[in-house]
Amino acid sequence: MTEEELLAASERDRAAFGEFYERAERAVLGFFGAATRSADLAADLTAETFAAALASVAQFDHRRGSARVWLFGIARNVLAQSARRGRVESEARRRLGLEALVVDGQQLDAIAELIKRDGDRIVDEWLALLPDEQAQALRARVLDGRSYEEISSQLRCSQAVVRQRVSRGLGRLRREVRKEAA
Repeated sequence: MTEEELLAASERDRAAFGEFYERAERAVLGFFGAATRSADLAADLTAETFAAALASVAQFDHRRGSARVWLFGIARNVLAQSARRGRVESEARRRLGLEALVVDGQQLDAIAELIKRDGDRIVDEWLALLPDEQAQALRARVLDGRSYEEISSQLRCSQAVVRQRVSRGLGRLRREVRKEAA
């Protein structure tokens, strides 16, 4: 089955969602690992992302994009909410009655290795698609978590210009991800 078919089947068959999870877990862990550089945090964010996906699987519409694009949209929202609140929410997991995520040391080591091996490569590949000024602004703001004020001072431009570069860079990456998923 395709990932889109697995999501459609997930409403009536939880095993289908399990298969979707197995196919996409590494990519989501890599995404969060690249963004956070923390195995613990990447594991928590991944768990919350898949719980939110399971809770909203009925809202998936293959006509609006692939299963991966939909899942990474959820992942981006989970990451943004986490950054705003300064913690990983567990709302979706609680709503579904899922137990707290327990990750042992060996699993954390494996996640850390995945982050080290794939996270930087994935991010570097994405940033290479962008003009240099957008890549610099995006890396500083999204990956390094620096303020617009700090970035504008370093790049010797206004905060509005930095915001525009980040926004355009993210927009371009979204379009690229959609093209790859199609």
